[in-house]
Amino acid sequence: MAIDRSTIKEQYKWQIDKMYSSKEAIEKDISNVKEYISKVKEYKGKLAKSKENLYEALNISENASKILQNLYVYTHMKQHEDTRINENQALATKTEMLSTELSMATSYMVPEIIAIDENTLNEYLKCEKLSFYDKYIKEILREKPHTLNEREEEILAATADLSGVPENVYDMLSFADLEFPEIEGENGEKVRITHSNFSLFLKSKNSRVRKDAFEAMYSVYDKYKNTFASTLYGGIKGEIFYSKIRKYKSALESSLFQDDVSIDVYNNLILAVDENLTSLNKYINLKKKFLGLEEIHMYDLYVALTDKFDMKIPYEKAQDIILKALEPLGEDYLNIIKTAFKDRWIDVYENEGKQGGAYSWGSYDSHPYILMSYKDDLNSLFTLIHELGHSVHSYYSRTTQPYLYSNYKIFVAEVASTLNELLLINYLLENASSKEERIYLLNYYLEQFRTTVYRQTMFGEFEKIAHESVENGEPLTADGFYDIYYKLNEKYYGKSAVVDKQIGLEWARIPHFYSNFYVYKYATGFSAASALSQQILKEGQSAVDRYIEFLKSGGSEYPLNQLRAAGVDMEKKEAVDQALEVFINLVDKLEQEL
Repeated sequence: MAIDRSTIKEQYKWQIDKMYSSKEAIEKDISNVKEYISKVKEYKGKLAKSKENLYEALNISENASKILQNLYVYTHMKQHEDTRINENQALATKTEMLSTELSMATSYMVPEIIAIDENTLNEYLKCEKLSFYDKYIKEILREKPHTLNEREEEILAATADLSGVPENVYDMLSFADLEFPEIEGENGEKVRITHSNFSLFLKSKNSRVRKDAFEAMYSVYDKYKNTFASTLYGGIKGEIFYSKIRKYKSALESSLFQDDVSIDVYNNLILAVDENLTSLNKYINLKKKFLGLEEIHMYDLYVALTDKFDMKIPYEKAQDIILKALEPLGEDYLNIIKTAFKDRWIDVYENEGKQGGAYSWGSYDSHPYILMSYKDDLNSLFTLIHELGHSVHSYYSRTTQPYLYSNYKIFVAEVASTLNELLLINYLLENASSKEERIYLLNYYLEQFRTTVYRQTMFGEFEKIAHESVENGEPLTADGFYDIYYKLNEKYYGKSAVVDKQIGLEWARIPHFYSNFYVYKYATGFSAASALSQQILKEGQSAVDRYIEFLKSGGSEYPLNQLRAAGVDMEKKEAVDQALEVFINLVDKLEQEL
């Protein structure tokens, strides 16, 4: 059960107040951003007149963005500590409004840059100070077909607050307002379901507990399904609106364009997984047989195969395991991890009102921070090493690249986190001391595959179908979302499991659906990480060097090029096929152990 934040020891709380130690410091930066906003407006209509004007406007915009990033990250992380505190909600909203104000003030810049004569612009870029913005400007020119005129860009910038409303409503409803019922736990005690402990209930050895938790959770979502459907439909409509206004063929194309990723990458992922559903169902049937179940339900999928072995991993022990598992990445990488532990980058435990899930975040001027709800189990160990992968990636990027080119694209964001997980499972399997432990770990590894490659691809397919339905003029209601999601579960699991009716409501629980076409990147990231981790373990230092350079490259190059330089080509379907081949081999290995 979640506890009050004040009762948690300081050593287990992140030190985000290093970013801002007082309200006065926050207000000072807000004032600084507003001053920059006033200055940048002065260059409106003047960018083409001189290289000095162009440089000054870009420099002012960059400085404003950098400070605003500090404000935005801090106020939102503060809000996530306890979403019930109105003062923190207000501060976060204030920075969102400031972000919109800056976007509106700078909305003239892209259209004006695009309108500059090409020869003139090339001449400007020969200037030493302006040459720094060469890649940035070329990226703007790449988006020329999807850029509107000055007034239209200003209007779109003004709608930024509105576009975030569906996700904000989802967050408040799901994390702050919903209250889930109590069920009877394994020992007969009454326990209230939360977002954090729900996954623990689904791993219970007691089938009655699993079923009760599953039905109790979805009884609440069923009660509010129309509200969740409205917010998700609103989010999808918003994405489609922006994609149409910017002259993309679809919301999917619009999303992938930002990473310079072709739709073929997305479709090849779905195709590769569809061709390997037999392996998934073989694994589920194997699980059903070994657990001695006549039927395996959706609430049985997460239970461990063996009840003779379980891993209890306190937070301090997790730190030791992580450092040993990541030794193949070298001393420099490990030192960053040690610093994260020592300097309290991590907000470790659940508390009342704390946002669920886990993430790594931070600004260019801060070190990365991690929010999670550690539970002393194997899943929490993997969550921690996953988020540390993000953090080290961000640390390398920010300490190597200038602010403007420090943010890596979302397409590669899951590579570093997943590679850490793969090195961890490799370490744990190598050091397993019994047959039961090997079975337990193989099951866990296969679950990582199932939930990261198969499940996230299913999510990606859901998003694709839902967006295409709305783009074709079909208004999606709760029943519409239910039908799409339920049929996908039948497609993925129908040949091995009972597809319970409640699973059709799971779409309402998935926060990533408000970050359109994000989830597929978990699957592509897992596939890329699988290839890179094998190279690191087999080749050693040369593969490590390529990988560290990939982490340091930040946003200085497009994702597919970065991954090719690191050693994997994600435009080829074979990259996903190779990862799924690992899954097939692991299923065979588990069958032998059983």
